[in-house]
Formats: sequence, structure tokens, C-alpha cells
Amino acid sequence: MTESWEEIRSHPPVAPRLCGAPSKADPAANDNRSSKASQVDVNNTSKPPHASRYVQGTVNPYQPRPPPKLSKIGKHCSADDSLRARRLQNSQESLSDPTETGSSTDSLKEDLRVPGPRDFVLGDAATLSSRHSSNGAGPLASLPTGSPVFRGRGLSLSEYEERPQQNHLSEPRNRSSKLRLSPVHPIGPLPALEKSFAAATLRTSNKVDRNRLDGPRLHRNLSDSRLLDNMVSDNSSVNSMRSTFSVLNPIRPQDVRNRSFLEGSVLGSGALLGAEELDRYFPDRRLGIYVATWNMQGEKGLPNNLDDLLLPADSELAQDVYVIGVQEGCPDRREWEVRLQETLGPYYVMLYAAAHGVLYLTVFVRRDLIWFCSEVEHATVTTRIFSQIKTKGAVGVGFTFFGTSFLFITSHFTSGDAKVYERILDYNKIIEALALPKGLPDTNPYRSVASDVTTRFDEVFWFGDFNFRLSKDRPAVEAIITRQDDPDMNPLLQHDQLSKEMREGSIFKGFQEASIHFLPTYKFDIGCDAYDTTSKQRTPSYTDRILFRSRQAEDIQVVKYSSCSTLKTSDHRPVVGVFQVKLRPGRDNIPLGAGQFDRGLYLEGIRRRITRELKSREVMKSQNSSSTICSVS
Repeated sequence: MTESWEEIRSHPPVAPRLCGAPSKADPAANDNRSSKASQVDVNNTSKPPHASRYVQGTVNPYQPRPPPKLSKIGKHCSADDSLRARRLQNSQESLSDPTETGSSTDSLKEDLRVPGPRDFVLGDAATLSSRHSSNGAGPLASLPTGSPVFRGRGLSLSEYEERPQQNHLSEPRNRSSKLRLSPVHPIGPLPALEKSFAAATLRTSNKVDRNRLDGPRLHRNLSDSRLLDNMVSDNSSVNSMRSTFSVLNPIRPQDVRNRSFLEGSVLGSGALLGAEELDRYFPDRRLGIYVATWNMQGEKGLPNNLDDLLLPADSELAQDVYVIGVQEGCPDRREWEVRLQETLGPYYVMLYAAAHGVLYLTVFVRRDLIWFCSEVEHATVTTRIFSQIKTKGAVGVGFTFFGTSFLFITSHFTSGDAKVYERILDYNKIIEALALPKGLPDTNPYRSVASDVTTRFDEVFWFGDFNFRLSKDRPAVEAIITRQDDPDMNPLLQHDQLSKEMREGSIFKGFQEASIHFLPTYKFDIGCDAYDTTSKQRTPSYTDRILFRSRQAEDIQVVKYSSCSTLKTSDHRPVVGVFQVKLRPGRDNIPLGAGQFDRGLYLEGIRRRITRELKSREVMKSQNSSSTICSVS
């Protein structure tokens, strides 16, 4: 039964003993201990090999014994016990040295400090406590060697006898202000570091700025098996790979010998535009395309901000390719292109720009995807009687991205409410006369028709001012618009000329259009949302449209189809569409564009963007300072 500290303190101090030596003041204890040792030696049939050295009347080392008595250390201690006591002394000297500030080897120096009364009391208390322990273990087994209980036992015999025996309650409590532990050495070889680890220090050192990542796409790009074979496989390791390897694969000399990056290898898996490269950049094999069409009415003044046209607030992500078609464009075409570059910023570069009179077609692509674009080709067609008049017609741009060929056409058909047949003629002339592709290989020549340019490309987008009207008088149309609360525009589209001709198959064969959920985009008074209030009183109509077709069904998925009602500098409202287009691997026989883009336009757009940002900051700073002055006055 273990006693409390108060009961232990109530016992008189007892001098400690060494190595189990019997006390002269307790003969009964000596006899009892000797008889027990003899009994253990007789009854034990499976002795350890060295047990024969201990005969009756001697102390068995496996028998628990009380603390040693320092006055008998030289007479009853064995060599092993003396060495153990000396090691205990050295270790406790290193813990109680208040002046030690050196290395761990300095802890072997002897400490000649006289222990305080606190050490003596704790030492005696531990001695008494060990006598009453139920398991019979001595103080060396029940208490750690680094405990303050043993501080008073780290002295030699002469030092202990020469220590002044004073009342411990009257002495000041001198305790070491700094404890220094002995060096710890591993007891065996350290375990090998596993490949799957997630240490906090590694996560901190490999931390990646999340704002610079490309979402899940980058994570998929970095999961190439050739890189992960010798790398760790947890998330922190993938993050470190992002900052180290990016999307670049190691190249073997054999790959360089067997492959030409422009023309040579026609194997789909090893080609620069092949399946492996495509999956690294587009794991889902879908390309985001943003298409915008706008009849600008030839206005010289451009809107102050084109963000609503290209970067609407309701869009979660920007797209990979931006294609903008303009009819009756502004006189300064270069200024229009610079404004587009300024709006899209440094993430995009202008891949190509073509024009046919006042018809402008501009293609922007993400800067890191330009290497996978082929050479770009364009062609134009005029639908006027005199070819010198270039206000009506079409301009087309074609190129290949990986193994998928694209054709973008913007056009302006004949105007007039009743000129449906003339518009159909315009369409037929365009598909026959638009000479594309020129040098690009046809990705599927078995499906191509010589008389229809739209059949010679995998994915076709045709957009512009088609000038098809609503075959209904204006009061009836305005009545439907005013009472139309839901976004369903079917009551109006039932009178749409284009929808009717497409159902009959006389125009845009094979093309589709997304559902329309926006108001007619023509004709508005400039600067307001009111439809034509002039004497002509033109009927509101859906003249501006975006149509699409593909060789394979379900290749094009519509994400968004709407109008931009905030741009009011023209009598037309822009129409925008967002699409996801399926991509296919390519071959190295596709002539690449070698990453060419309009660098001068890029630099001018970025310069203007920076200038605009600095001016806006100055305006905000001046406004804040003026408001502060007003509040103080």
C-alpha cells in the first residue's frame, strides 16, 4: 500500500544503504532477507546460467533490495553495482550543473556542488516510498534516472560524509535554473521513409499559389505515368511536382531520333498533336469557344468598356478561344482589334484577323494553346452585284486545332422584310464560293462535298446579321413582347423567317441553333432600349444569329446563348454564344503555325490595359482624399 507524501514526510530521516547491505540496527530484517534468498535459490529449478555464483547467505541480484547505504559502499558492493552507481552519479551531475552551457560532452564533468536540502528530502522520501511499494521494485526501477529524487545521491563517499548536516527547513532552496538532458542515441536503425507521406514541413515548402493554377486540368496534366513512377503519390507530392515539372515530360534521345515535330511521324500516339498530348491539356477532350456577333452600324465611337461583351459577369470561367464577328464595323479596324486585346488581357493573343470591307473576323486563343494551332487560312465572298462593294458578303477563317478542323464564318445578308429569297441566294453563293481549305489537309475527305464549304470541316460556326425578320406586323409583335413574362420566345419565333426556312431545308442545311430566350436584337434607337421610333417603324426581329454544325453528332454542346443588352451604341444588340466542342487527336502532317501571333497588337493592348488601371487608381485615390477632406471640414 502506497503512502501519501504527508505520511512519508512524517517519518524520521533514514540514511540510505548501498547494494542491499543489511543494517546493523535491524538484525531481524537481515535474517529474514537471508532466509528468503536461500529459499528462492533452493526452490528454483530453472536457474539462469550465472545464478550458481550466489550461494546461501549472499544477495541475489534479481531480488529487490532497499536503497544503498553510503557508509558501506566499499565493503558490500560488487563491481557491476559500483559501475551502475557511478553511471547514475555522472548522469545526475549533468542534470544538476547550473553553470553548464557547453556541448553534450560537457555533461561528463563531475559536479562538486553540495546538494540542497530539497534534494536530500526528496531522496529520503523516495527511499521510504520504495519500502512500501506493493510490487517490491526498488527506486532504480520505479523512478526514472533523470528525476530530481536522485540528485542527492550523485556524490562520492567522502563528499557525503563531509556534507554539513543541518536542518533542511532553515536552508534556502537552491535549485538549478536550467536542466540539461544527456544526449539521446538511437537504439537501432531508423525506419525507411515511405513514399506516401504528408509532412507539414513538406507541405509548407511545396506550397503552390492556388490563384495561379488551372483547376483540375493542371492536376490531370501532372499525373503522367512517366513522371509518377518514381515520385511519391500523395497530394503534397503532386503539388511539389506542379512547381517543379509543370506540364513538360522528359524527352529521351530515342524519341528525338524517331520523331519530327513538323512533319514525319504519323503515329497518333507519338505525334505532337496526338492523343497523349491532347489528354494532358484537355483530359475531357473539350474546347471552350466563345462566339460573338455584332452589327456596329458603322459607328466611329467605340464603347468605353467591352467587358460585358467578352467577359460577362454571369460567366464562371473564361473560354479557350474567342471569335468575334462584326458587320458594318467601325472605320478604324486596328483600333477595334486593340480594344479587343486590351479587354482580354495578357492571357490571350490574336491568332488571326481577316476582313472583307466592313466585315471583320477576329480570333483570339489562349496564349499557352497557340502551339497546337495549325496555319490559319481565310477567304472572302461578296454577294453584291459589283464586287467592289463590300458591305454584304462573308469572310471565313479556317484552321486545325490538334486533330479537329474549325471553320468560322461571319456574314451580312441582304436586308429587307420581304427579301427572303435573296437571302437564300446569298447563302448558296457563300457555301459554293468560299475557297477553304487551301493548304490544310482535310481530316475526313470522305464526308466532304465540293459544292459546300461547310462539309469540309469538322466543326463549323456561322454567325452574323442574316437579316431574317418576323413575318408579323409591329403592333402584334410588341403586344407579345410586353406580355411575355417567361423566357420562352416561341410565340415570336413561330413567325421567324429563318426558323421557317431551316425547317423546310432551303437554307443552312445540317445547321442547328440553340433555344432563344432573349428579346429581338433589332431595331433599337441608339442609346436606349426602345425599338425603332422613326417614321419607318421597323418590326423588332431576330436578325443576329449564331448557328453551328458538326460532322459527328453531339460534338458541339451549347453552354450559353443570349444577347448583350448593355451595349447601346448601335441599333443592333450583340449576340453571344458559349460552346463546348469535342476534340480529336491529330497527326504530325498538319502544318503548324509555329506559335505566331500579332506581337505588336499584344504589346499595345497590354500597355493600354496598364494605363487604364493606373488612371482608375488615381481617380479612386483622388475621390477618397476629397471625401476625407469634406468629412474633416
